[in-house]
Amino acid sequence: MTTERVQAFLDDIRLLGEDRLALVQALRQAVLALGSDVTEEVKYGGLLFSAGKTFCGVFSYTGHVSLEFGNGAQLDDPHRVLEGQGKLRRHIKLSTVEELLARHVSHYLAAAYRAGKLSATGPNN
Repeated sequence: MTTERVQAFLDDIRLLGEDRLALVQALRQAVLALGSDVTEEVKYGGLLFSAGKTFCGVFSYTGHVSLEFGNGAQLDDPHRVLEGQGKLRRHIKLSTVEELLARHVSHYLAAAYRAGKLSATGPNN
């Protein structure tokens, strides 16, 4: 269910163009499809997704949309698409909907979702 804040965020993205909105919506749908426990909220200028713990965010910048992982440094990167050099964060820059497949976004979303659920429940659960 789309909240009023999420809808207002999407309406703002639409002002950047229908292609940008299509990319954000495609990312959003891919994240929400991970499980019925996934929630979204508008925070820090983007959409944050949680399943007990925040596991990714979608942010729109001038030239691209960024799929960001707060604990991305812990994710396996077999396709070598994660960017960033910090201790924790990693991201994938996207410009078109077609890049979701080409950059293996579903692999990284599933991995972040699993890692977030594991960290939210603890190692003994």
